[in-house]
Amino acid sequence: MSTLTHLECSYCGKEYDADVLQTLCPACGKPLLACYDLEGTKKKWPRESLKDRETTLWRYWEILPLKDKANAVTLGEGYTPLFPARRLGKELGMSNLFIKDEGLNPTGSFKARGLCMAISRAKELGVKEVVIPSAGNAAGAMAAYAAKAGMVAHVFMPQDVPLPFRMECRAYGAQVTLIHGLITECGQQARQAASEHGWFDVSTLKEPYRVEGKKTMGYELAEAFNWDLPDVIFYPTGGGTGLIGMWKAFSEMAKLGWIGERRPRMVVVQADGCAPIPRAFEAGEEFAKPWENAATVAAGLRVPAAIGDFLILRAVRESGGTAIAVSDEALILAQSRMASREGVFACPEGGATLAALEKLLAKGWIGKEEKVVLFNTGTGLKYPEAT
Repeated sequence: MSTLTHLECSYCGKEYDADVLQTLCPACGKPLLACYDLEGTKKKWPRESLKDRETTLWRYWEILPLKDKANAVTLGEGYTPLFPARRLGKELGMSNLFIKDEGLNPTGSFKARGLCMAISRAKELGVKEVVIPSAGNAAGAMAAYAAKAGMVAHVFMPQDVPLPFRMECRAYGAQVTLIHGLITECGQQARQAASEHGWFDVSTLKEPYRVEGKKTMGYELAEAFNWDLPDVIFYPTGGGTGLIGMWKAFSEMAKLGWIGERRPRMVVVQADGCAPIPRAFEAGEEFAKPWENAATVAAGLRVPAAIGDFLILRAVRESGGTAIAVSDEALILAQSRMASREGVFACPEGGATLAALEKLLAKGWIGKEEKVVLFNTGTGLKYPEAT
């Protein structure tokens, strides 16, 4: 059974009832995070028990928020492969380079992890109609899981998102509204519609459970490396839920006694045309100022302002990591190299991690023998214009 106990504000620390439908912290407006009885779980749940479990993210049931398995809305998400990138590694002089390929999730991206959990928990708490603002992959995932759950789905997308994303959402039966503007404008419209019609908003970190699905990437990495975490993780960061989730997972696993205190250095990767996190990191700021005139071919990185900015920056600094931006040209070239060398047709955001690795190698920030993981967050098939 789930050992979920309560929700806690990630900023002010106030606690809330997890069995009541919640959005942001009423006291300070920051994201809520799920908390579990990890001390009690430690005594009953040894990591060795995982070997006989299903090969989806639901193998980590005890530290996921769903109370009743009958409410799980699943398409077989998670437990994605971790590939040794030997050809790329040889070209770069690296002996321990890996790619975690999230493009092999249902709906073709890592967004399946978060949205399966958000929709499942929303279903458990009685939600019938959901809304999301999205630059593409999150909308497709939400629409798919809402369809399977029998919910009505509403999507607000920038009108210039690649055609495959719009086609996907409509195929799943979602009601799609195209907005003249960026994801921030879509978010404003979605919030207004949610308020007017009573829809539940499953935007990034606006509810507590997407991060719980995403954190399973951290559990999978630890398990794949026999509980010895990598030295460096490169993560393409828009809203940053996956990075925040993995950092939460590492803390949980340490409390469970599954790993030690050593952590990977977390590297936030953004695009030159939208790089609020690298700018805030370099300036030593706690929050990231919104990026003006955001523009990049990597739709998932075109997030001018992230509600979890302080959590992203906190994880990077606590880990001894860094935040870096790369050009569109560099990330598209790297996307092609990842495909032609390793057979992984990454999305542009995934290509950005390889471009960032090359920049940091040139600076001497990474040792050639270090164990490094690049996250490809989705399939390149959805980005014909960028490719």
